[in-house]
Amino acid sequence: MAIPDYARTNFNTLLRAASDGNLALMECLDAATREPRYVLCAVGRSDGEFVFTPFGHLSDGNPYDAYLPPDPDDPIGAIASPMT
Repeated sequence: MAIPDYARTNFNTLLRAASDGNLALMECLDAATREPRYVLCAVGRSDGEFVFTPFGHLSDGNPYDAYLPPDPDDPIGAIASPMT
């Protein structure tokens, strides 16, 4: 699976923010469910005000259950575990 340019750009921005000490963890509400989410944000300044740019939220529960890793033998596939 090829990582799209926007994801690479956002990841590099996130790395820069972390190395500069401009990364924050904010408690927000999910717009659809109103459940609390803990969101990773880059922190910037604009016109003397802080600007928080959200990049994603931390997984609730076991993150290994939420994602399937890429399949090294199939560049466009994922390793699927059997459903139980």
